Amino acid sequence: MPAVILRRILCLPVCYRKNIKIDIYRTIILPVVLYGCETWSLRLRDGRRLRVFENRVLGRIFEPKRDELTGEWRKLHNEQLNDLYPSPNIIREIKSRSMR
Repeated sequence: MPAVILRRILCLPVCYRKNIKIDIYRTIILPVVLYGCETWSLRLRDGRRLRVFENRVLGRIFEPKRDELTGEWRKLHNEQLNDLYPSPNIIREIKSRSMR
């Protein structure tokens, strides 16, 4: 059964796959990562680690792009990832949920 599901996902157009991956990130990954964040005391180091995690996940979702000038593949920079995924970053989400 899982092979059938995987085959169906791989056959979808790329834009659908990205939308599915973003939905999975929002509905499954973020809630697991942010579980209990209301009581965290967020240190600078922890914030950096969470941003690195978020950028890695988004980098895999939006995949490397081909440079038009050189024809080489390159990963997207953090600013480009933020433009493609306009939702608040993980640190803002934690701060909005934190207990005051």
